[in-house]
Amino acid sequence: EQLTATKAGRLQLRSRGSYLVLRELHTWEKDPEVLSTCHKLIQVLIGDEPEAGMENLLEVTIPEELERRLRDADREEEEQWRKEREK
Repeated sequence: EQLTATKAGRLQLRSRGSYLVLRELHTWEKDPEVLSTCHKLIQVLIGDEPEAGMENLLEVTIPEELERRLRDADREEEEQWRKEREK
């Protein structure tokens, strides 16, 4: 995910066909954690580039409420992984 944090990294990954590899991996991977990470990377690679001044995603200020909701969503996803593994 760190490679997708900067515009240069995203452009490099796109130019190397990484999306196609991730898309193929997503079709057969079974591990929910790997699938989730794969899905997030695909979304970054196929999404629109951030507006000017926000190209480096590591330097973007996230509003506190949004950050809390994202953390909650991550916790819910992790809980779902645990339930899947227990089956």
